[in-house]
Amino acid sequence: MGTIFAIANQKGGVGKTTTAVNVAASVAEAGHETLLVDLDPQCNATVGLGLPKDTTPSIYDCLAGETTVAEAARPTPFPNLSAVGATPDLAGATVELPRMPGSETRLREQLGAVRDRYLFTLLDCPPSLGPLTVNALAAADRVIVPVQTEYFALEGLAGLLDTLSLIQRELNPRLTVAGMILTMHDGRTKLAQQVEREVREHFPELVFDTVIPRNVRLGEAPSFGVPVIRHAPTSPGSAAYLKLAKEVAARA
Repeated sequence: MGTIFAIANQKGGVGKTTTAVNVAASVAEAGHETLLVDLDPQCNATVGLGLPKDTTPSIYDCLAGETTVAEAARPTPFPNLSAVGATPDLAGATVELPRMPGSETRLREQLGAVRDRYLFTLLDCPPSLGPLTVNALAAADRVIVPVQTEYFALEGLAGLLDTLSLIQRELNPRLTVAGMILTMHDGRTKLAQQVEREVREHFPELVFDTVIPRNVRLGEAPSFGVPVIRHAPTSPGSAAYLKLAKEVAARA
C-alpha cells in the first residue's frame, strides 16, 4: 500500500508547490509510481508539470463527486509520474465543500481506491487551513512542512501544529509529521543561519537534514513546465531535491 504525503503550510510563498513537484518528480525518477494531486486553485503544480490549467477532469470534479481520482489521474511527460490537475474553479470548493455531507473526508474516500496503484501520492495544498487543506490532512499519512529560512519562519507553525493535532484527534489518528524542510536558504546570511538554528532547536527530531537553497534554476523551471531535475539536473536545487526525496522515501 502506498503512502500519502500532504505538503502543507498556511503561509504562502514558502516553497510548497516547488517541493511537491520536485519531490514527486525525484521519487518517480527513481522508478516509483507516483501521483501528484494539485489542491491549489492557483494551479501552479499543474502548470509546473506541463499540464494546462483547463485540464479536465480535475480534482474539483473529483471532490464534487462527478468523477474519480482513478479517472482524473493522467500521465505527465515524465515516466512513473501521474497527476490530477487543478483548475481555477477549485476556488469555489472552499465555499461548496462545507455544505456537502462528509466534506472533510471526500478526498480520503477518493484516494482509497488508488492507494495500491501509487507508492507515493503527494498532495499540494493551498496556503490556508481551509477546507481543501483539511481534506488533504484527513487523507494523508504524513505531512511535509516547508519552512522558509526568513524572519517569520516560525510564525504560523504553532497554528499549523494545532490544526494537525485537531485533525489527528477528530478525523485522522494515523496522521504524523514526516518532517519540516528548510527552503529558500541563503547560507551566506546570518539571518538564514539563525533561523535554521532556531527551527532545528525547536523541532530537533522533525527537521530534514536536507536544506533547499535559493537557486535561480528552481525559479525558472516552472516557466518551462518541467521539474528542476529536468530543467537543470546539475544545479544545486536539483541536487537538493534528489537528496530530499531519499529522506522522504525513508520516512514513508
